[in-house]
Amino acid sequence: MIKIRKVTTQGDINTAAALAREIWTQHYVPIIGKKQTDYMLANIQSAQAIARQVKEGCLYYLVLEGGRRAGYFSVVPDLKKRSALLSKIYVRQELRGRGLGKAILKFAEKYCLKKKVKLLWLTVNRNNKDSIAFYLRAGFKKSGKITKDIGKGFVMDDYKMEKILDQ
Repeated sequence: MIKIRKVTTQGDINTAAALAREIWTQHYVPIIGKKQTDYMLANIQSAQAIARQVKEGCLYYLVLEGGRRAGYFSVVPDLKKRSALLSKIYVRQELRGRGLGKAILKFAEKYCLKKKVKLLWLTVNRNNKDSIAFYLRAGFKKSGKITKDIGKGFVMDDYKMEKILDQ
């Protein structure tokens, strides 16, 4: 059984950061290398960074399957623009292909519809072929390319993908 729980405590934040370290190390080192992965973990997905993001209005959620920590995701709503950024969506490698990603998207879309959000968008590394294929199957469309300097000589080289939600 899949359970999604909002991150509300320091313990939850620590769990999300630990999941980030595990998942990102397995998934991103082959795509962007160890140095950039470590840099991004320290600056974007450490417990301190997650706590700051939560304080700034980013909604983090833990995903549990059968009581096990399975992954996490975050949504950044912009209710004035009636849009939301699906900022992170990560599932442990050994649990992929079991419907967790679909459950996360369903949860995020339901949240958006409840808040009258019409556009759900995300960014994904251009070399992250499996994730891009997943998002395309889920109804997202590529809407542009984003290249962003993130410091220390590292660059995020992403596609922006969007999905219009039916109200």
